[in-house]
Amino acid sequence: MVTFYTKDNCGLTTAKSANDATWISALKPTEADKHYLISELGIPEAFYNDIEDIDERPRIEFEDGWCLIILRMPLKHNDPRLPYTTAPLGVVFKGDTFVSICFEQNDMISDFITYSQKKSIRPEGHFDLVLRLLISSSIWFQKYLKQVNQLIKSAEDNLEKSIRNEDLQQLLQIEKCLVYFITSIKGNEMLFYRIRNLKGYRDTFDPDLIEDVEIELRQAQDTTNIYSDILTGTMDAYASVISNNLNVIMKRLTSISIILMIPTLIASFYGMNVPNSLQNNNYGLWIIALVSFLISLIGVLMFKKKNLF
Repeated sequence: MVTFYTKDNCGLTTAKSANDATWISALKPTEADKHYLISELGIPEAFYNDIEDIDERPRIEFEDGWCLIILRMPLKHNDPRLPYTTAPLGVVFKGDTFVSICFEQNDMISDFITYSQKKSIRPEGHFDLVLRLLISSSIWFQKYLKQVNQLIKSAEDNLEKSIRNEDLQQLLQIEKCLVYFITSIKGNEMLFYRIRNLKGYRDTFDPDLIEDVEIELRQAQDTTNIYSDILTGTMDAYASVISNNLNVIMKRLTSISIILMIPTLIASFYGMNVPNSLQNNNYGLWIIALVSFLISLIGVLMFKKKNLF
């Protein structure tokens, strides 16, 4: 779907036609949208294919007067196996044409438009708009990180009641999400430094905007690293708990095996077909059973004293 936006005193609003648009947003473009972007607007097909690649890394590239900028933004899925991931948002511009392309459904663009209207933000130039999109992406990373933190707490609460494989697997999936977030935020940070140091443009950037982008990127990165370290520590702690529980179980089973071996050994000696002092005794069986019980009881008390039970 292709949407046209223009600037007015209230910020960014929907334009009536393509001629009035200062920003063309293509969200999950169809074949007709692809034809419009490539054939009518003249966007290089190689740029379009690069943006379509879900694993494309953040970068900036120039070709035939066109500029391609790819940044990563967070996505929320309904799939419990991978609740959060990231996707590329491509920005292509030349002259008065500014196009953003994303092949995944997201709320970032609409939220950015609403925020610009609320704050009456009117981006000045293409790079100004790109930098503001970087800020919006960082804010959405932080927003989803708060939800990730709630998932971690929920999984920890469940694990405190009973250590189940499902809860451990949920923590593993969250850890995978955080890895995607860390990689994408680092890529966005490298992209920001490249944009900031572009020759011929770096003197035209708003210093306050540059500072805001840097602060939001750093905050998103630091928050992600903190949650990742906490989750890693939690996983290590539960791995130690599971290993310790297994050791306790094995220790108890070994102790029980040793105690049961005592009457078995005594019965084996007196069960041989050789003369012994109890073969003609009417109470021989009870004497052997009593001796076995007493020795086993002594063994239980000794193991209990050593905390082996």
